[in-house]
Amino acid sequence: MSLKHGLLGLLNYGSMTGYELDKAFKASLSFFWQAKTSQIYRELDAMERQGWLTSQRVIQSEKPNKRVYTITEGGKEELTKWLSSPESDIMDAMSVRSPFLMRVFFAGETSTKQSLEMLYAYRQKCLESKNRLGSAYDAISEYGAIVGDEKKSKYWQIAALYGDAFFDAGLNWADKAIVLLKEELGE
Repeated sequence: MSLKHGLLGLLNYGSMTGYELDKAFKASLSFFWQAKTSQIYRELDAMERQGWLTSQRVIQSEKPNKRVYTITEGGKEELTKWLSSPESDIMDAMSVRSPFLMRVFFAGETSTKQSLEMLYAYRQKCLESKNRLGSAYDAISEYGAIVGDEKKSKYWQIAALYGDAFFDAGLNWADKAIVLLKEELGE
């Protein structure tokens, strides 16, 4: 997946401002695809140049002006093409490229105490991320009601379930690794 396809997918549900897209993206997709606000706006500009979306400037008197983005037929075709592409990205879901795990692999060069601190920090991040995933479920309910399509929101829920399982696996791994290192210290 790329950021542009995530944004096209969101716009396929209805027109949104950049602010609304940023908010929707971070509430629903950020647990498996992170994007900064500046990246989202750059991608929106690029997609408009490609003809995948249009924008309309809305002048407001009490608030700053805004741009409302709408997916075009070309954008819908690109989204459909991407969704229908061969499963070449399935292996991406199973591949791991982690600087953190590289540090774990070579952590025998450091103290056990330092390694434990690193694992406790990782465990805490997993726990925080799992807790933040609750907002993804809230977003699924909120946007599901707006879109009014149970089938679509069911797939959103399936993606969130992957996030739950991913963070549970991280917590499980960290707990086992901590036990192994504590045994080394005789704890």
